[in-house]
Amino acid sequence: MLREVLLAASSSDRVENVVRTAGVTRKLTARYVAGDSVEDAASVAAGLVADGLLVSLDHLGEESRNADEAARAVKTSLALLDALAQRGIAKGADLSVRLTSVGLHIDENLARDNAARLCHAAGEVGATVTLDTEDAAMAESAFAVHAALLQDHPTTGVTVQSSLCRAEHHCRSLASARVRLCRGVIDAAASVAYSEVGDINRSYVRCLKVLMSGQGYPMVAVHDRRLIEVAAALAVLNEREPGSFEYQMAYGVRRQEQRRLTDLGAQVRVRVPYGAGWYGHLTRRLAGRPANLGLLARSLVGR
Repeated sequence: MLREVLLAASSSDRVENVVRTAGVTRKLTARYVAGDSVEDAASVAAGLVADGLLVSLDHLGEESRNADEAARAVKTSLALLDALAQRGIAKGADLSVRLTSVGLHIDENLARDNAARLCHAAGEVGATVTLDTEDAAMAESAFAVHAALLQDHPTTGVTVQSSLCRAEHHCRSLASARVRLCRGVIDAAASVAYSEVGDINRSYVRCLKVLMSGQGYPMVAVHDRRLIEVAAALAVLNEREPGSFEYQMAYGVRRQEQRRLTDLGAQVRVRVPYGAGWYGHLTRRLAGRPANLGLLARSLVGR
């Protein structure tokens, strides 16, 4: 029932207007979203880098419906790279590229070409690109784009959602690449994705075992303390150096855990969302995993 309510809210202009104009909402989203503009994102990123954290910038735009919209999404990301470079923090930063925003729903070749342009620009300033898609139905296309990009841009990363039934298979084929492993959003057919949290977590552990024993660079994107401990144990078991993998957490969430891990010598990257599309993104994320409401509440209490 809660999921249906949140999904309805994500597509309601009236509800969005109320939420966006509420003072308490603006204060709340400021804790979890850098802001609407490229400058907002770069400013937040600079603060995190100064605190010894790595950053990944995630533009919250809707999927592009035509080539012009995809081109505008590319332009925004290029502007962000420029802003990071001007602040001297582009090197080591990661650009999260939603393939649906650069044209994946329109044409796979268009998405590949746009992503390649971003990979080239990122490489010029010492940054990396990690491909992302929240649409489970487009996962296979996303992996195809990633495979094509690796030929000219070998540092390109890709996201694997452990909620996908084929997640372990993908991790085995990507064991030598940069892989961001997240649990993912539960919003797909049973033939494509797991629906039970326990199944998703067990899949996550199986994927971790594959990635940690491989020759690639695992990015452990999770907030669950138990899964973080599993990742740490597997890193020790596979004799991984601290610089050979990283943990990723969302901006504004579990800051004490971020600090604990960095104090232990681990690499921690904070995923910083920005852009005017935060409302739809936030409500759909909560709908896909209502337990995020609890995580959000606990993070507020822990501030």
